[in-house]
Order: sequence, then C-alpha cells, then structure tokens
Amino acid sequence: MHQLQSQLQKNGDFLSLSRENEWSIPQPFSFIVTHQTSQLQSKVSVIDTGLIMFEPVVKNSNKDIVLSSAVHGNETAPIEICADLIKQLILGELFLAERVLFIFGNPASINISERFVEENMNRLFSGGHSKDQGNGTGLINKERHRALLLENTVRDFFEQGGEQLGNRERYHYDLHTAIRGSKNDKFAVYPFRHGKPWKKEQLQFLYSCGVNTILLSHSPTTTFSYFSSNEFGADAFTVELGKVKPFGENDMSQFKQVKDTLTSIISGEDLSLKPFDEKDFSIFEIYQTINRQGEKFVLNFADDVDNFTDFPLGHLLATDDDVEIRVKKEGEAIIFPNAEVAIGQRAMLTVIPTTIG
Repeated sequence: MHQLQSQLQKNGDFLSLSRENEWSIPQPFSFIVTHQTSQLQSKVSVIDTGLIMFEPVVKNSNKDIVLSSAVHGNETAPIEICADLIKQLILGELFLAERVLFIFGNPASINISERFVEENMNRLFSGGHSKDQGNGTGLINKERHRALLLENTVRDFFEQGGEQLGNRERYHYDLHTAIRGSKNDKFAVYPFRHGKPWKKEQLQFLYSCGVNTILLSHSPTTTFSYFSSNEFGADAFTVELGKVKPFGENDMSQFKQVKDTLTSIISGEDLSLKPFDEKDFSIFEIYQTINRQGEKFVLNFADDVDNFTDFPLGHLLATDDDVEIRVKKEGEAIIFPNAEVAIGQRAMLTVIPTTIG
C-alpha cells in the first residue's frame, strides 16, 4: 500500500492506479498535498479504486462536487478530463477551494474498451443493482456490487460534508460521451425533479461548459445523476460530451470550455456566468420511452443517424417482434437508440422541443 501511495504522490496518475487495480485496492489511504503557490493544504483520500476525494484543510468552502466519468468504460474524453484535473490537484498545481469527489465508475470496462463488462452500470442506481432489471432473477455481478459502492460513496461524501460544515451546495456532473454522433454535439439530461423547478443558474453553468442542449426528464430513472438529485437534492446532470472515441483520438480542444469551467468551480474562481436567455438553448423533453420487450428488436434507421434527428409523423422508427413503434408527434426526434440492450431495458428515447418557462 505504501508503494501505491508513493507512486501516486509522485506522478498523480490515479487513472493508471485504478486501471491496474480494476475492482479494488487492498485498503484506503490518504495524504496531504500543499499547493505550489498558495502553500495552502488539501487532504487527498483514496477511498477505493476509481474513488478519490479532495478536501481543503482550511474548511471555508461551501460546495460538495461529484465529478464522475467511466460509468461506461469506453467513453474516454471525460475520463481524460478528470484524470488531468486529478493529476493537477495531487501535484499541487491546481488550487482546491471546494470538496470534490472524483469517480471513475467502471475501471474494468475501461480496460476492455467497452461500455460495460456484464451489465450497463447506468441502469443500476437508486437500488437498481438489487432488482431484477429484466435479466432474470438472482443476477449478481461485479458491476452491481460496484454500483452499490458508488451509491454508498456518494452518500458518505454528501452526508459528511453536511455534518462537518453545515448547509452545503451539492453538485453531481456525470460525464459521458454518446454511442453515435449528434446534431447537438454536447447535451445534458436534467433528471426528473419531482415538481421542483428547473434551475436556470445550472443551465447557465452548463452553457459556460459549452453545453446548450438540455433534455428534461419527466420520470424517475436508475441513472447515476438521478440518484444524486433524488436522494440528496444535488444539482445533477448526465452530461454528454460528443461521441465515443478511443483513448488518444479525442480532440481535447473541443472540451476546453468544459475543463476551464470545472477548473474554475473546483478552485473557487468567479464563474462569470452569462445571464440566462432561453434563446441560447435548445430545450427538449422526453416524449416516448421505448423499452425493448422482444427478442427481435430492430431499429428502422442506419447506425450513423445522429441523435436529435427527427422523422415525419407516422414514420416507422423500430419494430419489437410484431409491435411497430412510430413517430406520434410533429418534430419528434430520436436519442440514445441502441437495439442491443437487454430485454426490458431502454432501447431509445424520443424527444420534442419545449421551454422551461
């Protein structure tokens, strides 16, 4: 364990440590980092593989921030963004003003360059790890255990912040990339709020990240961002940053706004958010949720059709055995289509334009 800590303090490469210990590390450990210019200190706690927390030693912050990536292991751009931020914090190059928990959700799937090993982890939160999920009773795998660990880690992080430091602002940005291209390259899913208003300030934050397409969800889900939003009142989003690409093939200049804005919130800098203007955004709401029910689920469009592509009224979108799924409303567009999901899981959403009032 001393060797792991020594190596991490020297190179700041928490991603490699996580990939080399893909399911667990022997035991947690922590150390103190001194910022290179301010000389202020922060505590670094390695909770487990893929789970690392940073806390200012001088407790004058008011934000608890979760930044997760690699819930799907082949979505590399967010992993690279977070790995670099972690490295800068460990090496004392980036000033830490707020409590931050970084999560590499599924290191084992990173190692095989796949979305998951056995089961889609972003369907396993809010207790989904302990439910049938349409895959047969009694299904147990390491990803379900991992999802439970992530839930408990986020719970501890938010609750410890509240206990130690009073009322806190809670945030969770779950960073992804989409399987296919998109007419709107970067977009965010705003989890169901159970009647609470959509927060315009959070949309301004996303706009600062270069994300101006927002998808409003109107029902509970088993995604990671919904878990944090529903369980802890966190401002939480699933943020899609372009298309899946292998490590080394991402044009990281395309993510400068995201990284700069995350850097600013971590280090306590003024975000200088642009005043909210709904004309800056393309806002959609979910209209149809299509779950695969049969063995023969087939999409009626090509694999290279982009997210947010709309089709004419009545157009056949998919067949599920002998059931036809068609466009029901003018302007209805597809998002997240995936015919290869397990029976019972979501195979596609359709969305329609809306406003937030």
